[in-house]
Amino acid sequence: MNNHTIEITNKEFELFSTLIFKTTGISIGISKKFLIKNRLQKQLKKYNFNSFMQYYEYIQKNKTEQINMLNLMTTNETYFFREDDHFRFIEQNIMPHFALKHLRVWSAASSVGAEAYSIAMLLHGRIKSYEIIGTDINSEVIKKASQGLCPIKWMKKIPDHLKHQFCLVGKNQYKGWFLVDRALLKNVQFMVRNLLDIQKDIGSFDVIFLRNVLIYFDKSTKKKIIQNVISNLKVGGYFFISLTEHIAELNIKNLKQVQSSIFQKV
Repeated sequence: MNNHTIEITNKEFELFSTLIFKTTGISIGISKKFLIKNRLQKQLKKYNFNSFMQYYEYIQKNKTEQINMLNLMTTNETYFFREDDHFRFIEQNIMPHFALKHLRVWSAASSVGAEAYSIAMLLHGRIKSYEIIGTDINSEVIKKASQGLCPIKWMKKIPDHLKHQFCLVGKNQYKGWFLVDRALLKNVQFMVRNLLDIQKDIGSFDVIFLRNVLIYFDKSTKKKIIQNVISNLKVGGYFFISLTEHIAELNIKNLKQVQSSIFQKV
């Protein structure tokens, strides 16, 4: 078993970054070479490989391990009620119109579900009915999202009244974790999806969140993904990106900006 750190050559980096780009659309520049090296180090040691090339050749034949590799490369930090301006907008500008109607929301890069569950906490019991679909390319985070079991540190931005209503703090072996109220799970569904593909079978939505993911793509891939995603958005529906992201240069024809990082389909 190798106990030392295995270095990655520029050629090996290029092979992995090309495979990741072709499969997910995520663009990884040479400055992120250490990211590939660090995240995949355990896998090389697990299979007793002496080089990244050996591991690369292995994942060409073993598709299950290729999925494991992609899961490791697409895991990102998250927490509840991230960018609270967006949740205020939902509460003030969207929920009043759906008090007696059915609201469909797509969390299009849902990771472990914090975004989808945050929206569910806001809507639950305050509008007639709602459905939230959470999708991510990473099968491991989708599995975790479906369980609704989260680290206690993710609770810090949840408003107190919603914490008391929807968060069950764990004890004994679950100390340091909290469980999302099972009532929310009836309205929230998670599935593995690739944003490079058009998702015809999940229907149309009133609200779509695509936050904190566009930074990983080049300009043409960003445009393709946004066009794919908003093909599922109803005319008049709202599209949210992160406060730190910008899409003006992409010239998406059927989106009009209504607020910083919030757009409406026209």
